[in-house]
Amino acid sequence: MPTISMFYGIIVQMFFADDAKHHEPHIHVRYQSDKAVISILSGEILAGTMDKKKLKLIQAWAEIHYEDLLADWELVCNYELPFKIKPLD
Repeated sequence: MPTISMFYGIIVQMFFADDAKHHEPHIHVRYQSDKAVISILSGEILAGTMDKKKLKLIQAWAEIHYEDLLADWELVCNYELPFKIKPLD
């Protein structure tokens, strides 16, 4: 599972060929003991839990990097390594 970005203690990852369970482009995020699957399209949590303040940061970052995330999604669906995405400053 490649890590595509890290910021403010948040780790953002994508799994290879991970489109079967959630049926839409998504990212996996971890922060301390929280783990969540977040939709790239809507920013909503599909599974798990995330601190509300950290979720807002993740959603802002995902909105800024929407096109990059969709491009990386296409890569991982084809078992290719995704590109790193600039963290939130």
